Amino acid sequence: MSNVQESVRASWSRLDEKMIKFMSAYGIHMIRYSLGVVFIWFGLLKVAAVSPVADLVAKIVYWAPPNFFVPFLGAWEVAVGLGLLFGVALRLTLFLFWLQLSGTFLVLVLRPDIAFQGGNPLLLTVEGEFVVKNIVLIASGIVVGGAVRRRDIKGMNKNTKPSLGSDIA
Repeated sequence: MSNVQESVRASWSRLDEKMIKFMSAYGIHMIRYSLGVVFIWFGLLKVAAVSPVADLVAKIVYWAPPNFFVPFLGAWEVAVGLGLLFGVALRLTLFLFWLQLSGTFLVLVLRPDIAFQGGNPLLLTVEGEFVVKNIVLIASGIVVGGAVRRRDIKGMNKNTKPSLGSDIA
């Protein structure tokens, strides 16, 4: 191998190490903050009655009055977003987060005509794509949740136990 190739490999390796160190140090925080911002934003749209998905929510949760349920769901999302953004009671926040996101999949079961083109589960509509992408949000929440206990363990001494509200620093 030539000196140029070795130099390029060494430079790439140093850059790679720096990128990995950055991602390891900030990745989970960035996921948590971005999820928080998205939940606050989407929730406020529902509370302000300007959400583009209000009609979809009303069609899926047909047993609840939309003028109550859509703002309620928005307030729920704002609470989840604030919990994520500020790291408040993360275990409870993540439970509410997963509960809300799992509810979004109701459209696939209750109204497949809205989620799938021509009833084909492989051909999603815009609404179907909107729902299915929530798998990524759920996975992101799992990553954040996986870090809650690590922080507890790092900060524990012999006489302490993890608290319900422990969070990621």
